[in-house]
Amino acid sequence: MIIKTLVAVIGAVILLFPSKTYAQGKFTVSGKADFVSDYIWRGADQNSGFSIQPSLTLVYAGFSINVWGSQTLSRWNVESPAKEFDINLSYSLNNFSITVSDYWWSGVNQPYGHYKDAHFFEGTLVYCLGKSFPLILSWSTMFAGADKNEEGKLQGSTYINASYPISLPADITLTPAMGFTPWKGYYHNKAAFTDISLKANKDVKVTDKFSVPVFIQVIVAPVYDRTYLLAGFSLGF
Repeated sequence: MIIKTLVAVIGAVILLFPSKTYAQGKFTVSGKADFVSDYIWRGADQNSGFSIQPSLTLVYAGFSINVWGSQTLSRWNVESPAKEFDINLSYSLNNFSITVSDYWWSGVNQPYGHYKDAHFFEGTLVYCLGKSFPLILSWSTMFAGADKNEEGKLQGSTYINASYPISLPADITLTPAMGFTPWKGYYHNKAAFTDISLKANKDVKVTDKFSVPVFIQVIVAPVYDRTYLLAGFSLGF
C-alpha cells in the first residue's frame, strides 16, 4: 500500500510540473550515496558494519519526498544481513519542518510488505533557532506499526535531539549533539540519554570542480555502554 501511494505521488509530481518549471528551479531532484564505516542510529548499533547508504530526494515548494536506504557491504555471514529502506514525506517553512517517516530495517532476506509487524511509522518536528544561533531541536514519536510493547500496545517511542553546528577555520564544521528518550519504549526501558556525539565535516577538494564531503564522528551511547568512532564520505548530485 505504501509503495503504491509513493508511486502515485511521484507520478502526480511529474505530471504537475512541466519542463519550464524545472528551469525556474521550483522542482529539484538530488541524490547521493554515503559510504560509512559503521551504521549507528540514535545510539543503537544496526549490526551493519561498512555500509552504503543511498538516497533520492524530490523537492517542490517546501514539500519533499525522500527515499533512503542502507545496505551492509561487509557482514554477509549472518542469517539476515542488514538492510534498511525508509520513505520520508516532509514539509519545510522557514526554520520549521515536519516529517512523516516509514522505517523498515528487517534485513536482506525478509519480506517488505508486513506493515503492522515490520514497519515503524514516525512523526518528526524540527526547529532551527536561526543563523545567529543555529541550535537545531527535533522531536520524533512513533505512532503506528511495529512499535509495540509486550502486550501488543503502541509504545509511542520518542526520541529528542539537540545539535549545534559550529563553523571553524579551513571550512570545517564541528557539530556536538545529544539524544534523549523521555519514557520507556523502543530505545530504553526508562527515560535516558541515548547518544552523545561530536561530528566533524569537511569538503575535501579533489579538483577545481569536484569535492568530496568527508566526516569523522565520535558517538557515546550511555544506554548501551558503547563508544563508537565512525568515518565516511559522500558522492552525489
